[in-house]
Amino acid sequence: MVLADLGKRITSAVSNLTHSNVVDEKALDAMLKEICAALVEADVNIKLVANLRKSIRHTVNFKELGAGVNKKRLIQKAVFDELVKLVDPHNEPFKPKKGRSNVIMFVGLQGAGKTTSCTKLARYYQARGFKACLVCADTFRAGAFDQLKQNATKAKIPYYGTYTEVDPVKVARDGVEKFKKERFDIIIVDTSGRHQQERELFAEMVQIQAAVKPDQTIMVLDSSIGQAAEAQSKAFKESADFGAIIITKTDGHAAGGGAISAVAATRTPIVFIGTGEHLLDLERFQPQAFISKLLGMGDMAGLVEHVQSLKLDQKDTMKHIQEGIFTVRDLRDQLGNIMKMGPLSKMAGMIPGLSQMMGDVGDEEGGQKLKRMIYIMDSMTDKELDSDGKIFISQPTRMTRIAHGSGTSVREVEDVLTQHRMMAQMAKKMGKGMANLQKGGAMAGANRNQQMAAMQKRLQSMGGAPGGMGGMDMASMMKALGGAGGGGGGLGNLLGGGNPFGGMDMGAMQNMMQQMMGGAGRGRR
Repeated sequence: MVLADLGKRITSAVSNLTHSNVVDEKALDAMLKEICAALVEADVNIKLVANLRKSIRHTVNFKELGAGVNKKRLIQKAVFDELVKLVDPHNEPFKPKKGRSNVIMFVGLQGAGKTTSCTKLARYYQARGFKACLVCADTFRAGAFDQLKQNATKAKIPYYGTYTEVDPVKVARDGVEKFKKERFDIIIVDTSGRHQQERELFAEMVQIQAAVKPDQTIMVLDSSIGQAAEAQSKAFKESADFGAIIITKTDGHAAGGGAISAVAATRTPIVFIGTGEHLLDLERFQPQAFISKLLGMGDMAGLVEHVQSLKLDQKDTMKHIQEGIFTVRDLRDQLGNIMKMGPLSKMAGMIPGLSQMMGDVGDEEGGQKLKRMIYIMDSMTDKELDSDGKIFISQPTRMTRIAHGSGTSVREVEDVLTQHRMMAQMAKKMGKGMANLQKGGAMAGANRNQQMAAMQKRLQSMGGAPGGMGGMDMASMMKALGGAGGGGGGLGNLLGGGNPFGGMDMGAMQNMMQQMMGGAGRGRR
C-alpha cells in the first residue's frame, strides 16, 4: 500500500519516544530525525519536511512547558497535527447540487488513471442519488472511448462519445449540451492525458475548458509520480486552474509522497483517492482521517460511509440479534458481506489497530480463508444453517460429511463452528443490552450517554487520533449509523445498520478478524 511504510516508520518513531523513560531534547531530536528521513524517502518535498520539523519544535518547546504538562501526549498531538497540515490546503472543494447540471472536467498526465477515475466518480455520485453521466473527449488515445464505454456500461452509467469526430473541443461541447438538455446532475468530461511540455495539448485543454465551462476541474495524479508531481501540478494549475485533486493507484508500492507535495504546492484539496481497480475503490479524502489511517489509528467515518454505500441486507440478522439469536446462516451472510466490502487490507486500515494485527496476512490469503469458511457453510443443509450449532455436538458425523462436501478438513469445520459459537455469545449479550435499553425510559437516556462516553474512551485507548477518530466522535458515528439514541436504537445499533459485523463493538470486531485470520499467522491447513 502506498505510504504504508511511511506510516509504520512515523508510528515507530513516535512510539519509541513515548515508551522511553526520559523525554528530553535529545529524544525529540531523534524522533524528528527519523520522521523527516521517512518523509524525504517517501518523495515529500524537502522544504515541506523542514517546515514540519520547525513547527513541531516550536510547539514542543521544553523550556516553556509547565511542570504538569504531559510531554509525550503533547508530542503525539504535535506530530499528528503537523502531518494533517501537510495534506490540508484549507480550501473547500466544490460540492455539486442536485437539480442542476454540475460539469466536472478531468485533466492529468498520460496513464494517471483518468478514465477509470471518471467512471468511479460517476458511480460514487450515482450511488448517492445524483443522475450522473460521462463524456469522452479523449480523441487522442486509441481505445480511450472503448475503455470509457466498457466502464460506463459495467456501471450502468449513460455516456457520450464518437469514433468519427477528431476535434475533442466539439465532442466535449456536444456531449455536455446533450446531457444538460436531459437534465443530468453530474456531467463528467474525460480529456486526453498531456505533459507540461506538450504545448499544443495544453492549449487544447484550455479550449475544452472554455467550451464546457466546468464547475470543477479535477487533476488526476498517479501516486507513484514521485518528485515530478510538484512541477507537473504547477503547470496544470497555471493553465487549467484545477480546483481539486484525485490521487490514484494508492494500492501499489510506490513512495507516494510526491502527491502530498503537489497539494502543498498548489494549495488544492485532494477530494478522493483511488484504492484499487474496482469501481467501488474510491474513497472520499479527509485530511484527519487520512493521517489517522496512515498512523494505524483507523478511519471510522470512512468505514461507516463505505458500509452504508454497499446497501447490504441485514434485516434478518439484526432481527435475530435483537432476539439474542445468531444462527450459522447469519454467520455465512456476514462473511459474504465482508467479502463484498473489498480487500481486507482496505477494511483493516479503517479499523483502529486492525492493520497492525493482521500483520503479513495479505488480501489473497485472508480472502481465501474467508472463502473456505463460506464453502464449508454452503455444504450444510438448511436445518444445519438455521440451527444454533448444537446439532453438530450431538451428531459429530455431520462435520465429517461437510468436510468431504466442501473439500476441507474436519479441523476447519470445527474452526467455523468455534467462530460461530463466539459470535452467538456476542449476539446473546447484544440482545440483552438492547432489551435493557428499550425498557429504561428516562434513566436509560442518562445511562446511554455514559455508555457512549465509555465506548468512545475505549476506542481512543485502542489508537484513536488526538481529538477523536479523525474528527468523528461517538455521537456522530451513532447518528451516521441510524442509532443516535431513540428508544429502540442505542448501542445495539452502533455497528448494526447495514454493517456486516451486526452490532459488534470494536474489540469484538478485532477479535473476530483475528480468529478468521487464524491468529494472523496460523496459515491454511
